[in-house]
Amino acid sequence: MTTIASVRGVIFDLDGTLADTFPVIFAAFRHAFAIYADRHLSDHEIEAMFGPNEEGCIRKALPNNWEPCLAEYLKEYERVHDLCPGPFPGVIEMLDWLKSRDVPVAIVTGKGAQSAAISLRHLGLSGHFTIVKSGSPEGSIKPQAIREVLEEWGMPPADAVYVGDAPSDVTAAREVGVRVLGAAWANSSDAAKIEAMAPDALLRSVGELRDWLAGAI
Repeated sequence: MTTIASVRGVIFDLDGTLADTFPVIFAAFRHAFAIYADRHLSDHEIEAMFGPNEEGCIRKALPNNWEPCLAEYLKEYERVHDLCPGPFPGVIEMLDWLKSRDVPVAIVTGKGAQSAAISLRHLGLSGHFTIVKSGSPEGSIKPQAIREVLEEWGMPPADAVYVGDAPSDVTAAREVGVRVLGAAWANSSDAAKIEAMAPDALLRSVGELRDWLAGAI
C-alpha cells in the first residue's frame, strides 16, 4: 500500500487491538455488579457503559457505593485475567520489529490505569511501552492523550499512526490529525462499522498491520 508520508511513531489501543481482553472485562464487571448492585449484566449492557474508564462507569451506576465496587472489579480483573491467554499472535514480534527500527510505540487506551497495568503485566507487554495513557472517569479523552504522546515524542501528527479496533478510535485520531488504521482481527471487532468510518486502512490480521507499517517506515 502507498502512504502520503513515512511513519515515525505508532500508537496502539489496548483492548481488542493488542489482545482480546474483553472476556476479562465482562467477567470482572459482572462479578462486581452482582455483589454491589445485585444485577447480572450482559456483555451488551456492559459495553453500553464504555466511554469513561471503569471508575467512571461504576461511579455513574453506583454513585453512593462505587469505591468498594471498583476495588472488587480490579481484584476480579486480576484473578480472571487468564481468560485472555496472551497478546494476539504476532504482536510481540511486531513490537520487537518496530523497536529494531527505532520506531517509538505508545498505548492510548480508554481503560483505567490500574487495569491497564494489570493487563500489560499479564500479557508480558509492560517492557515494550514507556508511554501508556489511560482513560478518564469523566469520559473519553483519547484525542487529548494522543496529543500528549506526540508532545512527548516531539512529533507532528502527520508522522504518527494510531491503531484501534473501534469506530471511536477513528474519530479520535482524525480529531488530532493522526493517520488511523482499523484493527479488525479480534472476534469483538465490527469490520463494517470501522470501514464505514474510512480509516487509512482496514487490516484483518496483525500480519497485515506489519506489512502496512513495513511500507510506511
